[in-house]
Formats: sequence, C-alpha cells, structure tokens
Amino acid sequence: MNHLCITCGVQYKQSKETPSNCIICNEERQYVNPNGQTWTTLEEMRQGQNYKNEINREEVGLYSIKTVPKFAIGQTAYFVQGNGFNLLWDCITYLDQSTITRITELGGIDAIALSHPHYYSTQIEWADAFDVPIYIHKDDQQWITRPSEKIILWSGESLELKGGLTLHRLGGHFKGGAVLHWEEGNKNKGVLLTGDIIQVVADQHWVSFMYSYPNLIPLPAYKVQQIAEQVSQLRFNRIYNAFHGIVKENANQSVQASANRYVKALSGELFET
Repeated sequence: MNHLCITCGVQYKQSKETPSNCIICNEERQYVNPNGQTWTTLEEMRQGQNYKNEINREEVGLYSIKTVPKFAIGQTAYFVQGNGFNLLWDCITYLDQSTITRITELGGIDAIALSHPHYYSTQIEWADAFDVPIYIHKDDQQWITRPSEKIILWSGESLELKGGLTLHRLGGHFKGGAVLHWEEGNKNKGVLLTGDIIQVVADQHWVSFMYSYPNLIPLPAYKVQQIAEQVSQLRFNRIYNAFHGIVKENANQSVQASANRYVKALSGELFET
C-alpha cells in the first residue's frame, strides 16, 4: 500500500511496511507531530467518507480546489485554464471520483506542476487519474517520496509550458521553489500563483518570504532581494498563494515593497525594539 503522512499529507512509494519516518516532516522546514509520526492511506480516507473537495471558481479560467475539513497542511490547489492547456498547480492529498468527474467536466488536466515538496501530496494519484505529466524542478528531486515515470524534472530558471503558462524557479523556501506565471489571468493583466514561495500575509496588500513557516526561520536578505528582482521582470497584477491569500491589485508592486520592508527589518532600519 501507499502510506501517506497525516501531518504533511505526502504519499510514499508502495510498501507492506509502514515507513519509519517522513523525510518531509523530519526536517527543519516542517515538523513531526508532537504526538508522534502517524500514517494513513488514500483508501482509508475514502472509506471513512469524512472528506470532500470543494472546487470554486475564483475568476475566469481559474478554480481553487480545497479539502474540507482540513487535512494535513491544508493547502489549496488551483486548476488553471490556459489558452488550450489546463494545468493543476500544486496538489492536495484527497482525491475521489467526484473530484475527477468535476475536473473532467471543466475540460480535464493536461499537466501538473508543483511549487515545492510540501505540496507533492498524492501527485502520482492525480497524474495517473488524468494520465498526465508532473513538472518538478530538478533541484528538489531528493524530496520525491513516490517515484514515477510521469515525473519530468526540469532545470534552469524558467520553463514555458503551453497556453501562456510559465514556471519560474525562485528558490528560497526550497532550492527548486517555483511559481507559476499565468500571462492571460486577471483579464490579461497577469497572475502569479506562488504556493508559499512568496507568501501572502494577513494584510493582503503585502507578502513575505520564509525558509520555514511553522518554525519561523527567515530567509537571508540577499535571497529575498534576488526573488524580488526576478519577479520584477514579469507582468502580473494579482497573486494567489497556497492558502487562498490573494493580493488583488498591483501585486508586483506589493512584492517589491514587501521585499524592501523585509530587508530593512533584518538590517535594523525599519524599527527600534
């Protein structure tokens, strides 16, 4: 069976034996549950009938997919309808026939792309269900817990897919951390889907950047400046993160202002305390 970690929701390769630990959680960017490592399977989740996926239209060509009640990290995946090319951006663990049927009604999936390992979840189940490739940056290949021939490891700083959709490696949170630029999103103003490589914060006019979110480990100032410089070259007006945080307008300006504030905070220029 394919065990999956209850804390992070990532699925492992087939094994009769329960894995001894989760390599995703047993690392400083994530955490092992204080009550101990626990496991389940997708089959057990389906049989329990406690979960369902909500698929909601966010704007023309974009749907959010989220499991309720919350499972594991609780991230949101996005179904992006590019120009003749449909992409699943990031993954969630729970997948059932109802979800497959609904996405098929919306046109189906042509490919899957991941921002970073915390959202690998049951990516192989999704890829097998729709018979599509998965795009993961080569720099994060060590975190793949269930190998598959459907996984395509890309390298370099960007990968143009189809339909006006392009992946950009920014690093930071993970070395291969990627964002998705949807050129035609937001009425052709451009959308950046960021996972939590760029994190929309509580005041949704701002974003932030971290090496570890649950353990509050910051990124160095030079890396944040580098990320801001990379995205400054892209045209986008809106950001969606992995937790349904949205910078609705002037998102690129928000990234630049947020990076500047972050660097000033680390250097002691922003405030005295």
